[in-house]
Amino acid sequence: MDWRRWFSRSGAQLDPELRARIRASFDLAAGDEEHFPSTIDPRIYHVKLIRRHLGALAGRRVLDVGCGKGRFARILHDEEPAAKICGLDLSVEMLRYAPAGVGVCAGSMTELPFADSTFDAAYATESLEHAVEIAKAVAEICRVVKPGGRIAIIDKNARARGRLETPAWERWFGRRELASLLKRHCRQVETHDISYWEDVPPDGLFLAWLAVK
Repeated sequence: MDWRRWFSRSGAQLDPELRARIRASFDLAAGDEEHFPSTIDPRIYHVKLIRRHLGALAGRRVLDVGCGKGRFARILHDEEPAAKICGLDLSVEMLRYAPAGVGVCAGSMTELPFADSTFDAAYATESLEHAVEIAKAVAEICRVVKPGGRIAIIDKNARARGRLETPAWERWFGRRELASLLKRHCRQVETHDISYWEDVPPDGLFLAWLAVK
């Protein structure tokens, strides 16, 4: 059976066996600092775009969905020390690298362990691609954000699929696909082609979806 084709179907399910497989993969990857670094250059456009879209965060609660080692949360905490940032990830081993001052929580993005409207904002950077049940994960992200709160998702473009080697479960997204899912829960959604660097034209690999609930 072609597992990549199976996982690409919208009906793919995150059963306990697959969830354990994904968790084990990232637990193992946590020891690979070269390919899964705990820090990131704060000048990259991904960071700037998230900061710009979320706005001032002092005193606000922000969720980093699928935070990994907390490299984006680290920058937000450094630049907005009065913000209350929480990083969620499936891998406990990844969370061990999270920076001091950032709250951490182990869990699945398809079953976020938070009450409705807990956060003022949320973002997911190259993490939704591992959710498998994509519509459910998007609904959960929107559920835990307050009305009027802001959501940013940065992930890979389905049109560039095949450019990088990926695990069988990983999904890349079409512009309209995620925009449609976000519009079920948000009153405003924008999509942008982006690059890692602000002064480098997008090469089609990354898309950003910016929403207001």
